[in-house]
Amino acid sequence: MAKDVDLSSREWLDLIFEGKNKDFGAYDIRQESPKRHNKSVIYTIIGIAICALLAYGYTAVNKYLTEKRLEEERIKQEQLAAQAALEEEIEEEEEQQIEIPEEKEQILEEEVQASQKVTELNIVADELVKEPPKTVEQVIENKDVIGGKDQEGSDDITKDVVKVDQTVVKEVEPPKPKEEKVEVKPEPKPEKEEVFRSAAHMPSFPGGDGALMSFINKNIRYPQAAQDNNIQGKVVVQFVVTKTGKVGEVKVVRGVDKDLDREAVRVCKMLPAFSPGRNATGDPVAVWYTLPVQFKLQGAN
Repeated sequence: MAKDVDLSSREWLDLIFEGKNKDFGAYDIRQESPKRHNKSVIYTIIGIAICALLAYGYTAVNKYLTEKRLEEERIKQEQLAAQAALEEEIEEEEEQQIEIPEEKEQILEEEVQASQKVTELNIVADELVKEPPKTVEQVIENKDVIGGKDQEGSDDITKDVVKVDQTVVKEVEPPKPKEEKVEVKPEPKPEKEEVFRSAAHMPSFPGGDGALMSFINKNIRYPQAAQDNNIQGKVVVQFVVTKTGKVGEVKVVRGVDKDLDREAVRVCKMLPAFSPGRNATGDPVAVWYTLPVQFKLQGAN
């Protein structure tokens, strides 16, 4: 029978409070108990569902960011590989343009040999010469010029023109090889690193801001000219923290005096490496970092 009893039923409630004061309050509390139990069960189920949704959403977002970072890395690697292949192809083209093909070298050698053959003299032994060449005296005594007049009718025999056949051998210069112009392509300029004004995770100095202020105070040197002229104030400096954490470009955003400004820039350039800034995916990025440097004389208000 006990198994068939419904403790949340109205009959069981009336049975318990039979003959008792139902206006005391316990009756109302006991009467509302099933509703409270049902609400707590519903709220528990809703809470579990919300937690499950949050856990699923966090996992999905984390997975999406990881895949996005991997995709960006893959694209970056592909671009680097394509650039390396392009540079290698340019180097091969330059080598091919500079090298003279073997066929051209062979043609040049044949031309040189031909020119050498043209310039060679044919020397023959004396016994092989059938008729020696006539001397000038023999030519003068020739019966064609005994008349004492040349072809133009001149009486001066010394004006006779003596023509001697001579074979003139001209040296033929070998043709000069054509100089091939090698086209030198300008090297691509390196891409300038993008510098962000802010990042998801800003750069941090080793040891925190306290260590940064301690380093500035330890290495700062108050310019003597500024001390003599009682010049003081706050110089606001901005510098780039690169992807590797090193201090890059330094500039004065709000200056006070040229000596104070110069000293603030000098100290900022001495800063050791920071922990670099990072974007939402965790990759290091270059970020502008703003640092105020206070110059104050002792005893001054």
